[in-house]
Amino acid sequence: MKHKFVLAGLALAVATGGPAGPALAGGSDIVGGVIGGIIGGAIVNEANRQPRTVTKRTYYKKPTMSSAQREANREVQVSLNHFGWNVGTPDGVLGRNSRAGISQYQAFMDFPITGKLTDLERTILTTSYQKASLGGAAVTQTISTHPQGMRGLLLQTREQMLGTGGNTYAGNSIGGLPPQISEAVFEIARSSNVEPQQLMARSGFVQLADLNNDGRTDYLLDTSVLGPGFWCNDKSCAVRVFASTPSGFSRNDFQAYNATPAMFTCQAGACQKTDASAQSNAPVTAAAPAPAPAPAAPSFATQMASQPAPAMPSFVAPAPVTEPVPVSLASFCAKTSLVTSSNGGFATEASLTDPGQALGEQFCLARGYALDEGAELEANIGGFTPEQIAAQCRDFGALLSEQVAAIGTTPREATLAKVKSFIDGSGMSPAQLSGTAKVCLSVGYRTDDMDVALGSALVLGGLGEGAYDELVGHHLMQGIGTAERADLAMGWYENALSAQPVFAPAQPERSGLIRKAALMMNGRADAATAPKPAMALPSFAAKAAELVETAAPQ
Repeated sequence: MKHKFVLAGLALAVATGGPAGPALAGGSDIVGGVIGGIIGGAIVNEANRQPRTVTKRTYYKKPTMSSAQREANREVQVSLNHFGWNVGTPDGVLGRNSRAGISQYQAFMDFPITGKLTDLERTILTTSYQKASLGGAAVTQTISTHPQGMRGLLLQTREQMLGTGGNTYAGNSIGGLPPQISEAVFEIARSSNVEPQQLMARSGFVQLADLNNDGRTDYLLDTSVLGPGFWCNDKSCAVRVFASTPSGFSRNDFQAYNATPAMFTCQAGACQKTDASAQSNAPVTAAAPAPAPAPAAPSFATQMASQPAPAMPSFVAPAPVTEPVPVSLASFCAKTSLVTSSNGGFATEASLTDPGQALGEQFCLARGYALDEGAELEANIGGFTPEQIAAQCRDFGALLSEQVAAIGTTPREATLAKVKSFIDGSGMSPAQLSGTAKVCLSVGYRTDDMDVALGSALVLGGLGEGAYDELVGHHLMQGIGTAERADLAMGWYENALSAQPVFAPAQPERSGLIRKAALMMNGRADAATAPKPAMALPSFAAKAAELVETAAPQ
C-alpha cells in the first residue's frame, strides 16, 4: 500500500507541475513511483487531459499544408527515390519514411543529420534531380566517370553552388567521407591495386569513434586488412588516424596490426598509442635457442614442436586480456551508412550478398524510427527538461540490468519471463509502462546507452508489442550491447516478423530481407534461397529453435 501511495503522489505532482521526487534504484517495486510518476504518468495524463471549458465552438481551420507546399514535398520524395533513398510513393507528406530518406541523404552529403531539409539541402537535391531528368552529354559523363555514379550529380551540384574547387569534398569523396579521409582512401586503393569501393567494404578498414571527446566523428584507416604488401612490413602495417579539429582533420600516422580505436588516445588533433596497445600489438617472433628455456605462456606451436626450433610463424597478435570495448551503435550506423552509400543504396532480398551489411542497414533504419517515436512522446511531457528525463531513463535501465544481462545467454521465452515478472511488480499501468519504455528507448539510442535501449525494448516486448523484438535480434546479431549470438537472434526475429510492423511499415519487403539475411548469418543459405511457402513463419520458428538447441553448451 505504501508504494502505491507514493506512486499516486508522484503522478499528481507531475499532473500539477510539482517537483519530482529523487530517483531510487532499490528494486523493481520502486520503478512505478519513480519512472511511472515522472514519464509514464506525464504521457498518460497528457493523453487523457480533459478540456477546462465545456463551451462548444466551431472553428474553420485552414488547411495545414498548401497545395504548393505539398507539391514541393512531392518533388523532394521523387528526388530521393531517384537517387536510391526509397521513401515509397510520393504523396507530398514528409512522414517517417521521408524523414529516414532525408537523413540518409544528409549523411551521404555530410550535412547535419536532422531528417529535415534546409533550403540549401532541398535546392541541391531537387536541382540534381532536374539535371538527371534533362540528361545531356555533361550529365552522362558525370554519371559514368564519378566514383558515386548517379549520386555524383549531387556532389557536383553542391560544388557548383558553393563555388568550391575541384579538389574539394564534393569532387573527390567516397561513401560520404570528408575530403582528407577520402583522399587517403584513394591513395591506399591506388597503391594496392584495389577499387576504392571494394576497399571501403572490407571489415575493419574504416573505423569510426570520438577519440578526442569533442562530440565529432574521428576516423581510423587500418591497412592490415590488405594483408602483406606495400603498406605492411613483417611486423606491422600503416594506420592513419584522423582526429577532428575546428579547421578539419589532423592526420596521425602509426604502425600497428589489427588496429582498433581503443589503441589510441587523442587530445584535439594530436594522437598517440596507448601502452596497452603497444604491448598487445607486439609481433610474435621466434625466441633464440637457450639451454633452459622457460616460456612464461606456452603456445600451441611450442607444445607441438618435438625439438627446439623457431616458433610457428604467426601474423596475428594474441588477443589482449582486457575487458571488451563497448561498441558504439552511433558509430556502427555511421560506418554502415558509408558502406551503403558506396554500394549505391540499401540491400534488397533479390540483391542480397552481404547479410551482415543488410541486417546492419535494417538495424539502423529501425533505430531511426525508434528515435522519432520517442521524441514525439517526449515532446508531450511538460515540466521536465531532456536532462531530467534522461536521468530517469538511466535509472530505468539500471532496474532492468538483470533482464538485459540474460539476453546474450538465454532464449527469448526465458528472458521475457523475467521481463514479465518485472512488469508485474512495477506498479504501473500497461499504458504508462509502454510510454515510458518508448521514451527511454529513444533516449538510450540518442545517448548511445545500450543498457537503457535494450531494457526498454525488452519491456515493450514483454507488454506484447512484438515488433520491438526486432531490435533485440539486431543487437544479438551485431553483438552491440550484448553478446554476439546469431542463433539466439533468430527467435527474436521470428516473433517480430509475425507482429504488426512499427518500423518502416510501408516497406513490407523488409520481412523477407531480414528473414533471408538472418538465416544466411546462421549458415542457412540454402534455406534462405529456397522458395518460401505461403505460411513461412512455422518453418522459420523451427529453424530458430534448432539453432538455439545446437548452440547450447553441452
